[in-house]
Formats: sequence, structure tokens, C-alpha cells
Amino acid sequence: MRISPSLSEPPVQEPGTLARPTALLVAGATFMELLDGTALTTAAPRVADALGVSSSAMAMPISAYLVSVAAFIPVGGWLVDRHGGRRTFALAVAVFTLASVVCALAPSLAALVPARIAQGVGGALMVPVGRLVVLRGIRREEVIRAVAFFTWPALAAPLLGPVVGGLLATYASWRWIFLLNLPLGLIALGCIRVVPSETGPRRPLDVRGWWSSAACLGCLTAAAAILAVPGVDPVPAVCCALAGVVTGAVAVHRFRTARSPLLRLDALRVRTFRIANAGGSVYRVAVNAVAFLVPLLFVDDFGWTPAHAGAALAALFAGNLGIKPATTPLLRRFGFRTVLLGAAAGSGVSIVLLATLRPDSPLLLILLLLAVSGALRSIGFTAYNTIAFADLDAAILTDANTLASAIQQTAVGFGAALGALALRLALAVNPHDGYRAVFVIVGASLVVPVVEAALLPEGVGGSLTAT
Repeated sequence: MRISPSLSEPPVQEPGTLARPTALLVAGATFMELLDGTALTTAAPRVADALGVSSSAMAMPISAYLVSVAAFIPVGGWLVDRHGGRRTFALAVAVFTLASVVCALAPSLAALVPARIAQGVGGALMVPVGRLVVLRGIRREEVIRAVAFFTWPALAAPLLGPVVGGLLATYASWRWIFLLNLPLGLIALGCIRVVPSETGPRRPLDVRGWWSSAACLGCLTAAAAILAVPGVDPVPAVCCALAGVVTGAVAVHRFRTARSPLLRLDALRVRTFRIANAGGSVYRVAVNAVAFLVPLLFVDDFGWTPAHAGAALAALFAGNLGIKPATTPLLRRFGFRTVLLGAAAGSGVSIVLLATLRPDSPLLLILLLLAVSGALRSIGFTAYNTIAFADLDAAILTDANTLASAIQQTAVGFGAALGALALRLALAVNPHDGYRAVFVIVGASLVVPVVEAALLPEGVGGSLTAT
């Protein structure tokens, strides 16, 4: 006999259907977390001035946040299995929101850094946990639509963040960057009943696996953050990178040999998942490097104001969102192999074409190129994020989701960092034309995902595009 749900519980979602309210809530929380992280970067000089420190010192709270996010991602799946998706997601939102308020009230850099670490803990759980509770139990053909909900925050926030941060820091106060999270967080907590509360198979916390994986991700992210600071000594970054490699090897050995590891690596045996996180990582690094380099090109090379550069980036944002409704039909019509090949090759060409822009280039041409680049970025992100789950069994979904989140977080962190490093090297070789060289280098790196996509079988991911 079927028992009706109590008034304290939301209606039970029929198996196999996509819960839109849950997906929208998760997307909104993800947007809040990503917007916050990117907005502070633009406002960093104003924050430094208000706290009485140098601009370079702002690398500390920015890096602390990124390292904290990377370090705590691996425990997300374990918490969902043990305490359920609703409790874990609510905890993540609450921690992120409260830490945001503490950040806004921070009277000094010494107070801001630990608050940012706490904020990173909440952010580390919101994104992978939210994605996991949505993906569990839906049909394969629903995965494309589900991933589409998760992709738009990753596309929109890095573009809107610098604009929002710059406007708030210039015309209001940098503290509003954090205070904006208070109403958003309260709204999310008020809607928490739409998140499923199901738990998974309980297992003990693999402490050794967690600290080694956390140290690996944290060290790699720290290396990326250090490299992104102009003029910094690269030796600490190299040391962090080496420490990340060593602890990563320890983590992999632990995951392979432990009786109940924190994270199983079975998903890497699945070709589509492996491709989405190999060539897909190269794609994410390149695309995020471009998002970092374009504003610098406009301000430093073209002589535009930050406001002018931010307004031009709206074209990239328009391309992102404008193509969004067409991404699912494109995947169903042409298949993953063709779409991935076209997105990677098209993105590479559009990035190389950015090297041809000059201060006297027609504004319409600049905006059109940015819009096309944004559209290809949106298609590529959606395709890679979706095909990762094409052939995964439900039994390994939790571990696969956590692993994918960790890899993506690291790729995003390295995007801006490697973009900054490549620009520094290019300008050192040719101070007058460094920007042209760096865009050619970044665009050429997309040969890797192009070749990988070309080697895919024709019908790959067909289970997701079946109608």
C-alpha cells in the first residue's frame, strides 16, 4: 500500500523524472557561489585599500577560498550518503551564507582570511552535492536537461562577477559583494524542502584518503593562485605543485587499495567519463584563460576603462545565454562527437582570431567575435558536462560526481593562473605584441580536445540523446 507523504515532506518525485524546482535551486546556489568568487577579484584593490594592506596581499583571501573549496570537495559524496542530500545541501548553504556575513563585517585582513576559508567549505559542498541530488534517480535521457541547469551558472557568473564587483566597489562598498549572499542564502534555505532527503549506503570516513586528496587539490590550487599574481616568485608555486603531485600519488594509491575508500576511481574506466575529464579539462583551462585575458587586453592594450571592458564582455555573456536553448537540440540532432568536435575546433579558431584585434578594430567586429566565442563556450561546456555521465552506472555516480567536481575545480583555478603565466612569458619575450602571442598559444592548445573528439565513435552518448 502506498502511504501519502506527510505535510512536513515534499511530494515524492516519480522515479526517472527531472525535479525542476530542485535543479533551479541548485543552479541558483551555484550561481551565488561562483559570482561571489569572481566578484572579489575585481574589487580586490578597493578591499586592500579599505583594510590598509597592499593589493598583492589580497591574494591571501582569494587563494584561501580556492584552496578551501578544492580541499573539501572530496567529502561531499560521503556526507550525502550518510546524512542525505537535503541536510548536506542545507548545511552547505548555511555555512556559506553565515561566512559571507562574517566576510562583510571583517575589520582586517586577518579576520577576512579565516572567514573566506569557512566560505570555501560551504561552497565546496554546494556545487557537487547539489548536482548529485539532482542526477540521482533520473533517466539517462533526462541528463542533458539536468546538466543544462548546472551549466548556465558556470557560464554567467565568471562574466557577471567582475562587472558586479567593480560596480559595487566603485559606487557602493566592497562589503556588499558578501552581503548580497544573505538574502540569496535565506531564500535558498526557505526552499530547501524541494531537495530530496534520501541517503545512500553508509561507509566510514576514509580520513587518510581525505587528507591526501585534500592536500593534493589544495596544493595544486594554491600553485595556480600564486602563479596568477603578477610579479610573484614562481618558486613557491613550483613547490606547491610538486607537493600536489606527491600527495596526489598517495591519494590514488589509497583509493585503489583501501577497503572502504573515500573515493573510488572506477568511473575513470568509463571512456566517456575519462574523455570529459581529460580533453574536457584542457578545454576548460583554455576557455577560462581567455575569460581572464580578454579584459586585460581591453584595459592594458586597448586603453579602455574597466567599465568599457565590462560592457564589451556582455557580448560574451549574450552569446553564452543566447545559444543555451539550442544546445540540447544540437546534441540530439548531431550527436556528441560532432558537437564536441565543432565546439573545440570553433573555440580554438575564435581564440586565435582574438589575436588579430587591434585598438582600432571596429567595435561591432569585436562584439561579434566575443558573442560567437561565448556561444561556442556554452556548447562545449554543456557537451562535456553531459557526456561525463553518459555511461555511468548508478552505483558509481556518487564517486564519479565528486571526482568530476574536483577535476573541474582544479581546471578552473588553473585557467586564470596559466593565462597569467603565459601572458607574463609572452610579454617578456615581446613586450609590444605579447597579447597576440598568448591568444595564439591558448587557441592552439585546443588541438588536444579536437583530436580526442575526432577519435570518438560516431554514436557515443546515444543513450542520452534517445527520445
